[in-house]
Amino acid sequence: MTDIEHAAPRRRLPVFTGILVLIALAILISLGTWQVQRLYWKEGLLADIAARQAASPVPLADIEAMAATGGDIEYRKVTATGRYINNKERHFFATWRGQTGFYVYTPLELADGRTLFVNRGFVPYENKEPEMRMQGQLTDQQTVTGLARSKLPGKPSWVVPDNDVVKNIFYWKDLDVMAESVGLDKARVIPFFVDADSTPNPAGLPIGGVTQVDLPNDHLQYAFTWYGLAAVLIVIVALSWFRKGAKAAAQ
Repeated sequence: MTDIEHAAPRRRLPVFTGILVLIALAILISLGTWQVQRLYWKEGLLADIAARQAASPVPLADIEAMAATGGDIEYRKVTATGRYINNKERHFFATWRGQTGFYVYTPLELADGRTLFVNRGFVPYENKEPEMRMQGQLTDQQTVTGLARSKLPGKPSWVVPDNDVVKNIFYWKDLDVMAESVGLDKARVIPFFVDADSTPNPAGLPIGGVTQVDLPNDHLQYAFTWYGLAAVLIVIVALSWFRKGAKAAAQ
C-alpha cells in the first residue's frame, strides 16, 4: 500500500471528527439559546400574572365573556355576588403552609340561578366537616372577590389519585364531577372556578387567599449549563489540536 493510500484515512478521520464537533457545538448552542428564549417568555408570563393579581376586580360577566371567546382568564381578579349552597360543598385535598387539610369548594348561587364554584380557602384536616366550622358557613348574600381559575381538561397526571366522590375527597379539580356529585346541572354551572381572596371568614375558617402561583423559572440556569458545555467542548478540541500540533512539530 502506498504512502498516499495510508494518508487518505488519516485525513478523513480529522474531517469526520471536526464535523461531529461542529454538530455537537451547534446543538449545545441551540439548546442554550432556546432556554434564553424560554427565560424571556417565563419572565413575561410571571409579570403578566402579577399585573392581573394587582388589577382591580372586574364583574363575573366580563370573565365569562372572555372565557367564551377562548381568552386567557387565569389569575384575573373577579367579583361575584350570590348565596353559598353550603350543603353542596366539595373538598379538595391540599397542604397549606405545612398543614394538611382541604380547600373548600362551595357553589355560589347567582341571581340568575346559575352556580359558580368558589374555592373559599383552606381548613385543617380535623375541620373537614362543616359541623366543625359552623360560624364560617355564610348564609346571607355574599359578594366574593378572587382570582379566576380555569377548568382542567382532564386528570393532570397518572400519579394523581382518582377522586373519591363517596368520601367527598378530590385530588384534582374535576368541575363536572363536582357539580354532578351534588346534583347540579352542568349546563347551569359557570365553566371555571374562583379562588376567594384573603378576606377573613367568621372564626377564621376557611382561610382564604390560598392561590399559589408555582411556575418554576430555572431557564437561566439551564442556559448557563448548555453554553458551559459548549465552551468546555471548544476548550477540549482546542487543547487536542494544540497537543497534536506540538507533537507533530517535535517529530
